Formats: sequence, structure tokens, C-alpha cells
Amino acid sequence: MSIIYLLLAISVLVALVFFIAFVFSVKKGQYDDTYTPSVRMLFDDEIRLSANNKQTTTEKES
Repeated sequence: MSIIYLLLAISVLVALVFFIAFVFSVKKGQYDDTYTPSVRMLFDDEIRLSANNKQTTTEKES
């Protein structure tokens, strides 16, 4: 029975280490997306055109 308590304590400790590593990496900007905003402007017209096509097809169906 004592091995269960030991494994539970170790698993909580490992989970805390991973959580602290995750919070540290988020604060350091590891998950910041710096590439997509520069590319989004290149595809902005295509997104607008496809949205306009959807609107015109739904208007025609009405």
C-alpha cells in the first residue's frame, strides 16, 4: 500500500515539473506566432473573395 503513496507523490511531482516548464516557456514567448501575421496579409484577398462567393451563392439561393 505504501508503494501507491510513493507513486502518487512521484506522479504529482512530475506533473508539477511539466506544468512549471510549460508556464516558463509561455512566459518566454515560446508559443508566440511571429510568422503567421506576416503571411496573413498575402492571403487576405483570397479569404475575402471566398467569403464574398459564399454570400453571393446564399443570396442567389434565397
